[in-house]
Amino acid sequence: MSASLEFGSIFNRSIDLFKKVWLQGFITLLLTFVSMLPFYALFCVPFLLAGITDPGMIPASDDLPPAVFIPLVIFSPFLLIASMVISIAFNAAFLRICKQKDYNEAIGEAYFFYFKKSYLGKMALLSVMMFGLSLLGMLACGVGLIYMVVPLALIPAFLAFNEELSASDIVKASFALGNKNWLVIFGLVFLVGILAELGILLCIVGVLFTAMLAKIPIYYIYKDSIGFSAQP
Repeated sequence: MSASLEFGSIFNRSIDLFKKVWLQGFITLLLTFVSMLPFYALFCVPFLLAGITDPGMIPASDDLPPAVFIPLVIFSPFLLIASMVISIAFNAAFLRICKQKDYNEAIGEAYFFYFKKSYLGKMALLSVMMFGLSLLGMLACGVGLIYMVVPLALIPAFLAFNEELSASDIVKASFALGNKNWLVIFGLVFLVGILAELGILLCIVGVLFTAMLAKIPIYYIYKDSIGFSAQP
């Protein structure tokens, strides 16, 4: 299914490609934040209005009344799933842009490519699966969550470059590739993730320009292991 991955090669090419896509990465991150805001507003506004109309509903203590706690528990998973759908869609779009820049393809930068109706159901199911897998990882004293980092990070790549795969097939393929190269992939994700956060040293807002560097190794991991013989 996949070839062996070379840590140094993927790391160096990721840095080189970042020089070409740093602006697209910034735009992707900005669009992600902006797209999530309405969902958080819909979630928070009712509680704010309730607090204004009935200040006693929000006590000074840490214990929330049932009128606040129950809706919070009910709607939090929906907010999380919606956020994950948005994140997956933009991450997949960014990986698609990485491929375009890598191959010098003269195609428009379609940031909203995966918000098409044909992808929304698949992404919603993927988000539910990722949420469930993350919970399972947390239940394993956090060790399982560390293991899940690798296959979950690969999911946007399989979504971006395998249109024919179902949500369950994408998860299976991500685990198959992740299990075969777990240590290399985790090392790349961890190291490049740290480098991506160094942008915070540039007046803090610099991290907005460097954060998407952490996603680029996933593109090369997919390219070197699976390839693009069957492209969407």
